Amino acid sequence: MRWLFLLLVVLNVFYYVWHQQEAPLKVKEVAPLALYKGSQQEIRLLRETGVAAPARRRDECLVVGGMAAPEQLEALRQRLVSLDIAALPVVGQLPGADGLWLKVAPESERLLDPAVLSTLSKDFKDLKHKIILCEGIATAE
Repeated sequence: MRWLFLLLVVLNVFYYVWHQQEAPLKVKEVAPLALYKGSQQEIRLLRETGVAAPARRRDECLVVGGMAAPEQLEALRQRLVSLDIAALPVVGQLPGADGLWLKVAPESERLLDPAVLSTLSKDFKDLKHKIILCEGIATAE
């Protein structure tokens, strides 16, 4: 048994020496991180850069609503006004949409982000929002 143990020790030493000679370790050079970053020195949110969210065409409008009663629509409009979001009621029906709707003014669309929409959805259970073509939408102006 002692001979077997000594044989295994000798074979391990032989294997270790052979393995070290066959593939010597090479130092890998790593470029500094500053070279990879370039002009992007930090992570910035789109809101911080001033770049708008995905650009929409000029002939598209944001509408919110889908309310069944005019009282609900007026309550929604008052809530939007309290958030400094300008919105006007849409006269008539929107194509492919049921209920009463408000057209959000283009300068106020950036204020109506997903967080505000989710808060409003909790308060107004039937609230929907759509981006549709502005052509043919009449508002109460």
